[in-house]
Amino acid sequence: MEVHKVVAPPHKSTAAKLKTRLKETFFPDDPLRQFRGQPNRTKLIRAAQYIFPILQWCPEYSLRLLKSDVVSGLTIASLAIPQGISYAKLANLPPIVGLYSSFVPPLVYAVLGSSRDLAVGPVSIASLILGSMLRQQVSPVDDPLLFLQLAFSSTFFAGLFQASLGILRLGFIIDLLSKATLIGFMAGAAIIVSLQQLKALLGITHFTKQMSVVPVLSSVFHHTNECSWQTIVMGVCFLLFLLATRHLSMKKPKLFWVSAGAPLLSVIVSTLVVFASRADRHGISVIGKLQEGLNPPSWNMLQFHGSHLGLVAKTGLITGIVSLTEGIAVGRTFAGLKNYHVDGNKEMIAIGLMNVVGSATSCYVTTGAFSRSAVNYNAGAKTAVSNIVMSVTVMVTLLFLMPLFEYTPNVVLGAIIVTAVIGLIDLPAARHIWKIDKFDFLVMLCAFFGVIFLSVQNGLAIAVGLSLFKILMQVTRPKTVIMGNLPGTNVYRDLHHYKEAQRIPGFLVLGIESPVNFANSNYLTERISRWIEECEEEEAQEKHYSLRFLILEMSAVSGVDTNGVSFFKELKKTTAKKDIELVFVNPLSEVMEKLQRADEEEEFMRPEFLFLTVAEAVASLSLKGPSLNNV
Repeated sequence: MEVHKVVAPPHKSTAAKLKTRLKETFFPDDPLRQFRGQPNRTKLIRAAQYIFPILQWCPEYSLRLLKSDVVSGLTIASLAIPQGISYAKLANLPPIVGLYSSFVPPLVYAVLGSSRDLAVGPVSIASLILGSMLRQQVSPVDDPLLFLQLAFSSTFFAGLFQASLGILRLGFIIDLLSKATLIGFMAGAAIIVSLQQLKALLGITHFTKQMSVVPVLSSVFHHTNECSWQTIVMGVCFLLFLLATRHLSMKKPKLFWVSAGAPLLSVIVSTLVVFASRADRHGISVIGKLQEGLNPPSWNMLQFHGSHLGLVAKTGLITGIVSLTEGIAVGRTFAGLKNYHVDGNKEMIAIGLMNVVGSATSCYVTTGAFSRSAVNYNAGAKTAVSNIVMSVTVMVTLLFLMPLFEYTPNVVLGAIIVTAVIGLIDLPAARHIWKIDKFDFLVMLCAFFGVIFLSVQNGLAIAVGLSLFKILMQVTRPKTVIMGNLPGTNVYRDLHHYKEAQRIPGFLVLGIESPVNFANSNYLTERISRWIEECEEEEAQEKHYSLRFLILEMSAVSGVDTNGVSFFKELKKTTAKKDIELVFVNPLSEVMEKLQRADEEEEFMRPEFLFLTVAEAVASLSLKGPSLNNV
């Protein structure tokens, strides 16, 4: 067999290496490539289009596109108006704030966002987290002004954090929220949100402020005397209607407009029923009078000092991460369906800036909502103009239609919330996770039970902690395999995977499938020592050749640090004492360069013990007759 020489990697300066590493870490998409070799005018135009994506599609916008966007914009507005009011109440905020949050943020996103299908507005999970975290220290009933100020301040910090992630190219941080974590978290939050609506669905006036399942159910059972049969009847009727329309739209996607218009229709019908029968005087609670007009400025209400600064910063951080993850996931989902690209970092900047602007215009945390985006997609949205149409529709509502919501019953808003969040319980995805990865399923269950039995933020923290623990286990306990030859070939594979693979007498071939660093070097020392001892015992029993060569297949060792270099040096000393030669196969450039620098006396990086493949190593070393004496 021809043996190929292993060559040293080309020399690169430290500055060049650092530049490459930083580029791959923060600029994997290489956003500057579009400017190379272009005249200054083209560079200026492309820079403006990169910052403001609306400039990319606006010059080619047509009347045909406008027709599609108007239809989709009006459709999502019919869903956004009742949801905006409902989600604001879920966050313990005045209902009008939910409509404010459906007016300004969509306009900002239409200019800065890169998704054509994302429909922006308040979402249930962020509303729940915001309301529950702030309510732990400030009562929305006893001190509503302070609670509103903290909500706007938390929104500012959420937007600042989101935009910072995009500007600093740190979007990989949100990847710590794995799919399993999000599925469990969303399902748990959906259960909590639904249980919280029992207050409105049953007509209970005294209800717990805690968010876990036990206090909520306990509060229901202890206040059954407060239940209103009129409220229960109305709630059951509209809840069944909304669930039926949702089921119909899921079975027949072309009828998406049925479930999209059902919430607004429920609001209109229930309001007319309450107004005509004066049911508000007979136990059915209503929203009450709402102020008219567009968003008043709220920058003077932002609090950047005082005893609540830590609270708003923490609330903003958590709601920012959750809403950002949801928005980007939704945007990428529909972009994949239409085969176009959504820039994650630009989305972070867009969502962050719309929340910063929203905090100064009486809005709370907003992002891309899955239910509204699905309706937007099915309605045939072509560009972000659908968000502008929705915003204009909400503006008309704010200016002229607010008195019509005075008699809207709270029970219908509760039914709308339950119908919206029930779609967050993804049982097929949970079954798929169980089938693929049991540890991920455990993480999902911890997120789920943590949310429903502890709190939303604690459940999320537990799930993220378990996900990080899994990563640490993979880093600190890398997989090492003993390899054998597939008969009749030059291929070497894991003995436990390929049962037909055979050990080569006198050789111990090990594959290391991870970088070698301070976190796993001690483990690798102990693991390889055990491999050597077991191999020596096995060959002694079978009276084969004595172990002469330890071959490390290093194709998967992508990096090595100072501890890793020390590990290889110590391994060389250990094997030398046992009269075993240490052989390296296919070390990658970074690893080889560091090992060569550390091997000033050429103790363990000698050319005769460096090979490109295991087959070449075995073939070459087998010719060294004196080293393979029969025992």
